[in-house]
Amino acid sequence: MKTTSRGVASTWVIIGVLTVIVLMVGGKYNGLVRSNEGVTAQWAQVGTQYQRRVDLIPNLVESVKGVMKQEQTVFGALAQARANYAGARSTDEKAAAAGQVESAFGRLLAVMENYPQLKSAENVQSLMAEIAGTENRVSVERMRYNEIVRDFNVSVKTFPGSLLASWFGFAPRTMFEAEVGADKAPKVQF
Repeated sequence: MKTTSRGVASTWVIIGVLTVIVLMVGGKYNGLVRSNEGVTAQWAQVGTQYQRRVDLIPNLVESVKGVMKQEQTVFGALAQARANYAGARSTDEKAAAAGQVESAFGRLLAVMENYPQLKSAENVQSLMAEIAGTENRVSVERMRYNEIVRDFNVSVKTFPGSLLASWFGFAPRTMFEAEVGADKAPKVQF
C-alpha cells in the first residue's frame, strides 16, 4: 500500500511541476506577444507623427512660398521627400524617406536663418514653430519606439526568453537609427 500511495504522490508532484512549467512558458510567451505588439503599436505612433508631418508641413510651406521664391530647390526637395514617404511600403523605407524629409526641413530652416527679413514674416514664424513642434513630436515617438524595442529585444535575447522566442518565431526588432551624416548641419549654397 505504501508503494501505491508513493506512486500517487509522485504522480501528483510530477503533474504539479509540469503545470508550473506550462504556466511559466505560457506567461513568458504571452509577455513576448505583448511586447511584440507594443513595438508594433509604437511604430504606428512614429508613423502617425510622420504622417502629421507629411500632411501639415507642406500646407504651411505653401503659404510661405510666395515670400521665399528665391529657394525653389528646397521646396522641390521637400515635395520629393514627401512623395517618397507616401510611396514607402516597409518600415525601413518609411524611416529612410522620413530622413529625406528631415534633410529638406534642415535646408529650409537654414534658408530662413540666412534671410532675416523672412523671419519677420508672420507666416514664416508660424511655419518655423510648426516644424519645430512636429520634429519634437517625431523625436519623442522615435525615442519611445527605441525604448520599447530595447525592452522587447532584451526579452528575446535573454534566457529563458531566448529559447521561447526561437521556438515561437520571435526575433529581435530593429531600432530606429539616424541616417549617416545626420550629425552634420545642412549646408545651403546659392
